[in-house]
Amino acid sequence: MSVVSLRFSLNTNGNGEIVDITGSVSEAVRKSAVSSGIVTIFVPGSTAGLTTVEYEPGLVEDIDELFERVAPQNREYHHNLRWHDGNGHAHVRASLLGPSLTVPFTEGRLTLGIWQQIILVDFDNKSRNRELVCQVMGD
Repeated sequence: MSVVSLRFSLNTNGNGEIVDITGSVSEAVRKSAVSSGIVTIFVPGSTAGLTTVEYEPGLVEDIDELFERVAPQNREYHHNLRWHDGNGHAHVRASLLGPSLTVPFTEGRLTLGIWQQIILVDFDNKSRNRELVCQVMGD
């Protein structure tokens, strides 16, 4: 079994921006030269998360509205009272989504559903440069 770790970077605007990273993950799997196995994608930091969705404008808006209902930006967070950085909502939202995702692949191709894409959601209250880790394991 091979284990190959790769990284890729992207700039985000924060504030709940949703970025389709499926192509970058597929490229990491291709570069790994591993034929079949799993890829785990991980975003270091505590204000962004990863999941899969049907990446289309309506669902992107639905996700944004969901997180605003669950962890509204304009409420008082203990994190903000302690650190005064205004991104308590971002930490709560990211903890709900999670920092990693594992996707199987066969013959070098991700086994996602036809309407399924991998997304990063950056909840922070400012733009960021995010460096993601892809760890590819398999034969």
